[in-house]
Amino acid sequence: MATMMRDMQSRPSGDVDQDFVAQMIPHHQGAIQMAVAVLGNTQNVRLRRLAEEIIVTQREEILAMQLAISDPQLAANGRP
Repeated sequence: MATMMRDMQSRPSGDVDQDFVAQMIPHHQGAIQMAVAVLGNTQNVRLRRLAEEIIVTQREEILAMQLAISDPQLAANGRP
């Protein structure tokens, strides 16, 4: 959580699109990290499935945001 909150503290650039992505990507990455932690520590089948879905969907959304701002460097990295 601390990493996510720190990474979301970007300075406004004046470009609302860039600023949105700069804050949302760490937010989504934090969700992925929490889901990975749950997978490593739970036997609850429903929570495992939910965590797996979160990982997939958040990665897709990160990539969609990167592509939406047409940042070839970000998009080339694919899945963070």
